[in-house]
Amino acid sequence: MRLDKYLKVSRIIKRRTVANQAADLGRIQINGKVAKPSSEVKEGDELDILMGGKHMRVKVLSVREFAPKGEASEMYQVIAQE
Repeated sequence: MRLDKYLKVSRIIKRRTVANQAADLGRIQINGKVAKPSSEVKEGDELDILMGGKHMRVKVLSVREFAPKGEASEMYQVIAQE
């Protein structure tokens, strides 16, 4: 699944356009490499996200096309948050 879509479906970032902009600015990394909005996200990947002065590291647990609000947080595990 595309990075920007994953961030929206998992509700890590509320809007896909915002996720797209963050990736374009180099604020998102997948497994230590700067990611583009179209980069593929797979189970087991680690995402480093720098948004609004906050740093968040998450591990991808599952990839789904749609997730209800209550189940969205089950798609990832927060490893570190600063």
